[in-house]
Amino acid sequence: MTTAKESEELTRVGPGSVMGSFMRQYWLPAAMSSELKADGDPMRLMLLGEKLIAFRDSSGRVGVMDHRCPHRCASLFFGRNEQDGLRCIYHGWKYDVDGNCVDMPNMSAAQDFKHKVHAKAYRAVERNGLIWVYMGSRTKAPPLPALEANLLPSDELAMKFILRDCNWLQALEGDIDTSHFGFLHVGGIEPEEVPEDHPVYGAVLHRSPEYHVREMAFGTQYAAHRPYEDGRTYWRFANFLFPFWTQQPQGTFSTHINARAWVPLDDHHTMFVSLQWEPEAMKQRLTGTARLKDGRTLPGARAGHDFLPNTTDWFGRWRLRANADNDYMIDREAQRHGGIFSGITDIHLQDQAVTESMGGIVDHTFETLAPSDQMIARTRRRLLRVARDFRDGVAPPGVDDPEVFMTARSGFFVEDPAVDWQQAYDEQVAQAVHPTLVGEAAE
Repeated sequence: MTTAKESEELTRVGPGSVMGSFMRQYWLPAAMSSELKADGDPMRLMLLGEKLIAFRDSSGRVGVMDHRCPHRCASLFFGRNEQDGLRCIYHGWKYDVDGNCVDMPNMSAAQDFKHKVHAKAYRAVERNGLIWVYMGSRTKAPPLPALEANLLPSDELAMKFILRDCNWLQALEGDIDTSHFGFLHVGGIEPEEVPEDHPVYGAVLHRSPEYHVREMAFGTQYAAHRPYEDGRTYWRFANFLFPFWTQQPQGTFSTHINARAWVPLDDHHTMFVSLQWEPEAMKQRLTGTARLKDGRTLPGARAGHDFLPNTTDWFGRWRLRANADNDYMIDREAQRHGGIFSGITDIHLQDQAVTESMGGIVDHTFETLAPSDQMIARTRRRLLRVARDFRDGVAPPGVDDPEVFMTARSGFFVEDPAVDWQQAYDEQVAQAVHPTLVGEAAE
């Protein structure tokens, strides 16, 4: 059981917190590059409990800084983005993307002291359409994580952002819990309805998998296994990667290149960031080409998401139209008779409904964990250990050796039961498709 003290350390991410301090050592995916235009409107950006402003200057560089002007603390959200800097509308003080005050027009030349004023700014770089922010204290920032999905040709990368109104940990844990898939997502489907090459076939064939769990250099890994009809073993491998990344198993292992971040905006809001190799998404998406034997798409699955219009609020970006205010548009008739176990359409939305229903931060002392939750328990223990180790002076894993993330793959495959599970994983990684990687950090 996770104690109240452990829960506090795991879930709180603000400045000075155990987990927040640990996460600040990593580069954080913060926004799509397309969200910021040169000399365009500044954007409110919440990260790890800090209210920030993001903007793109006249030269195309991205700036991310505390929203308060260092002069009188007026919000720079209202600032004028002009001539390679953001100018506060209160007294006209202007800052470049590095936070340097470059103009102090309300002061005479004799009184000007702009060279002594610096806004709290964080380093920002871009790679393949994604803006990354480093909030740590190192003079020289570490390299970006070598996530294969963000190193692919940009025209082959599918990217999406979705806001979730709950703590980052409970949101993330849905991705490392494989047994829920056979109920929440496909509980209304029988095995005889699903072709053997369908991404969900193994999950409906046996809804109570057995598990192996182990620690990896990049985080933790589970291998869920079920007996296959021909006597072989059906495997589903998935990973947790520091500090908040997952790789889920909904694709053929050899071509399933994905990475999903659960970025804590604050203790009660999380931004889901999904990166996936588009050819794989096209082939294995749970709608479209992945159809049941009778030609239907999977009940409860759909292509794309319906979003509310973005607003300028701190949590106004990438909000789903179906949400807690309208009970996620649950269809009770479809739940009873329409083959949708949850009654909620959209697989992501099904996950969102259950994790948000736990509350802003789940009371972990109320849980009853089972053997099917061993990946969740192991991941929590690993997170606590490395975060506490960092507090005590130990370097966080993967920060200075980002290539460890390249060894992580997820997906499903069928193997002879005589083959050891760890050997099977290594062989699958060696045989997997590895597209040409082209993305580099623009530092």
